Amino acid sequence: MKALQLIILLSLFASQIASNAQQQAEPQAIHIIYTTDVHGAIFPYDFVNDKQINHSMAQVDSYVTVLRDSVENTILLDCGDFLQGTPTTYYFNYVSTSTNITSEIFNYMKYDAVCVGNHDIETGHDVYDKVRNEMKMPLLAANAVNTSTEKSYFEPYIIIERSGKKIAIIGLITPHIPHWLSENLWSGMRFDDMIETAEKLIVTIREKENPDAVIGLFHSGYDYTYGGMNADTYLNENASLLVAQRVSGFDAILIGHDHKLLNKMVKSDDGDSTLILDVGTAAKNVGHLTLMFDSNNNLRCEGEIVSMQNVAVSDKFMKEFSTQFDEIKSYSQKKIGTIDKTIYAYESLFGSSAFVDMVHRTMLKHTDAQISLSAPLLINSELQKGDVTIGNMFSIYRYENKLTTMRMTGEEIKNYLEYSYDLWITNPSADGHLLKLTEDRLSNAFYNFDSAAGIEYVVNPYLPFGQRVTITGMSDGEAFDKTKTYIVALNSYRSNGGGGHLENGANIAHEDINSRIIKQFEQDLRGLIIEDIQESGHVETDPLNNWKFVPEKKLKKAKTTDIELFK
Repeated sequence: MKALQLIILLSLFASQIASNAQQQAEPQAIHIIYTTDVHGAIFPYDFVNDKQINHSMAQVDSYVTVLRDSVENTILLDCGDFLQGTPTTYYFNYVSTSTNITSEIFNYMKYDAVCVGNHDIETGHDVYDKVRNEMKMPLLAANAVNTSTEKSYFEPYIIIERSGKKIAIIGLITPHIPHWLSENLWSGMRFDDMIETAEKLIVTIREKENPDAVIGLFHSGYDYTYGGMNADTYLNENASLLVAQRVSGFDAILIGHDHKLLNKMVKSDDGDSTLILDVGTAAKNVGHLTLMFDSNNNLRCEGEIVSMQNVAVSDKFMKEFSTQFDEIKSYSQKKIGTIDKTIYAYESLFGSSAFVDMVHRTMLKHTDAQISLSAPLLINSELQKGDVTIGNMFSIYRYENKLTTMRMTGEEIKNYLEYSYDLWITNPSADGHLLKLTEDRLSNAFYNFDSAAGIEYVVNPYLPFGQRVTITGMSDGEAFDKTKTYIVALNSYRSNGGGGHLENGANIAHEDINSRIIKQFEQDLRGLIIEDIQESGHVETDPLNNWKFVPEKKLKKAKTTDIELFK
């Protein structure tokens, strides 16, 4: 009997040793979930078009809740651009005086850290400083430097511990903000180069914190050639890939800003590998990064892009924020006028259109400008026949760009338009299309496709660049003079150099742009358009018809083919 008991004890002891060895061999997992470019998609409801949608933070909350209930060691992050883009954000930024809904959502969902995006800065100090004080987690942006203290205006990084593992999260923001936003929105800050900041900070973190993993949380895209930049461009707008390649020590980088999807392992210059994840916009997806440590603390990273469009809405979430939902719906459904036929944003690609001319009319009405310049800010939008609401206006103007006036010569205006049209048109004899397309998609960003009002002109895509735009006169019957200086109305994004139209088109040096500006309105352009519709009671559906593509007969087939892409 004693011998049998000894055998059983020895067997149990051996089993326990084997079990312990197996547990040590299995990797220890830490799960990082992140969102980016949510742009106010908090509820599964489109307040612009008054209909249900199948992606929102209410679905993200369901996913995160289930994950937290089933596994340990979960971290939740956001990569910026959470304060602009919908009636939801606008209402709590500028109308309601209560706690910002984004602060409440992030606190409720127990986010661990949030990176700041350029559209968050665009809301202005009053908004993002208030939100910063309301949030229970740090806002990160190491390269947004307080010019008074020479330290980060927000937090540079955070150390998060899970089961004895130290995870460093470094936040960086695109440094291109001064090219898009007027200085009053980011006063007291400068935006340093991402590569330089990452190089300095990662050394400090490695020495001071000795983390087990370093994760980048960057509000900056992947394509460093976007906007005519290259790998050597200082203060590159989209430097995430460059950081991964040139800065040693990042195990994974979670990115946003460009609204694209990416799950890619990148080799650095020293031979290490860094995983980069990008998950698009509007809470349509989340990124799920898994950090797996073996018994020797060696790390393996795996990334997944998880769609939220088939995830159930969290009833608990909706109940928690039902009061805010009702407030936003009531605000966005407020009638401001009527429209007697449906108008479409895509029509602006093929000539003078009621959609963009609505913006032109407001620009010229509220200023003493002779000429206005504007682009469609959404290309698949429409304004349907019937009642027009405040929510509908977010399909005309999504962000809070300000109306600005500046001085430009006739020659500069002509060159500006040559640059603009070259972004979206091609010689139809080459491939049968009028539009520049890549795999049946627009090759460039539609929000840079500026047309003009206040002048009469034609655009001939069959002519070479620089000769396509012919301005025949002013719309009031006066002659157009290339040597004359005109007052021009445009939005604040463009008047700060956004899109390159002023620098690369009109050939105005960036450092000279500010001296050309006459006035910037406090009210955003969307608000001015709303006021104009309320005043008249209706939306004008007849385009200004001040410009067109020629020769019309020859272009008919190319235009018809391209219009089909939007139907």
